[in-house]
Amino acid sequence: MANILHIDSSPRGERSISRSLSYEFVTSWKDFHPGDTVTYRDLGHYPVPHVDELWIAAAFTPPDARTPELVEAIQLSDSLIDEFLAADRYVFGIPMYNLNIPSTFKAYIDQIVRVGRTFGIDANGYKGLVDSSKKVLIITSRGGTFPPGTPFAAYDYQEPYLRAILGFIGLTDVTFIHADSLNLGDDARQQSLAAAKEAIAQTVASW
Repeated sequence: MANILHIDSSPRGERSISRSLSYEFVTSWKDFHPGDTVTYRDLGHYPVPHVDELWIAAAFTPPDARTPELVEAIQLSDSLIDEFLAADRYVFGIPMYNLNIPSTFKAYIDQIVRVGRTFGIDANGYKGLVDSSKKVLIITSRGGTFPPGTPFAAYDYQEPYLRAILGFIGLTDVTFIHADSLNLGDDARQQSLAAAKEAIAQTVASW
């Protein structure tokens, strides 16, 4: 049995493409793996706070030296990291905003990417502390399309950033399913959604 951490980051509800597709994947996955558990977090509707000065002070203070104020400041981060590390696999629904990720997901990343918890530093540099055998599936929704090898690829700061920051903490087995071209006309939109749904079905069978 596996524990899946399923996170949505769109502020939309029923109109959200990334939500509907991540839900489709998790629902289909549960049909094939009924013994697995799913932990769900909705960052789009229930965002976590951005880091602040007290958070930074707490993160860089040894746990046994933290004041009650610092303990409180870092408590949510500790809980989010515990939840993250307890998962065996990850499913993220992330729309593209202004060529990158929503600020809600960036705030979450800043809460869980923490020295001594999810990455370390030694004489050889940085080292991810998350089990590298864990798999990540990221389902995106995008108004445009950014095919590799085209001039438009340079505008995609979403996938490269997510690969980099997840790799930084140790997660390198990352699969992307892009529902793109959503603002490029009805035909392109429908073709992309059909392709994304087919990719979801194939990934459920092979992930």
